[in-house]
Amino acid sequence: MISYGMEATVYIVECSDGSYYTGLTKQEIEARVWEHNNAVYKGYTSTRLPVKLVFHEIYDRLTDAIARERQIKGWNRKKKQALIAYAYEELPDLSKNHTDHPRPSTGSG
Repeated sequence: MISYGMEATVYIVECSDGSYYTGLTKQEIEARVWEHNNAVYKGYTSTRLPVKLVFHEIYDRLTDAIARERQIKGWNRKKKQALIAYAYEELPDLSKNHTDHPRPSTGSG
């Protein structure tokens, strides 16, 4: 049974090919990064070693961490880079549905 009160960490590692992997762990983050770098589990990062931790957030509730991981996984590269740089003010402008086109004016000219 899943405990919804356990602390969890959402993290991003940068792989050797420059790509990002977003994950979630209930263990110490250093131990999870070690697992990635030692290919304990086969998957995305095991063929892109070494990885380095570039971002992490700790959540008191597992359900909040799961939601955040899913959110970040849906983001484009530039938005993830802004998060890694703690440039939170840039995040809205980097959304997939954001356009660079000005909105039409509603004035009468």
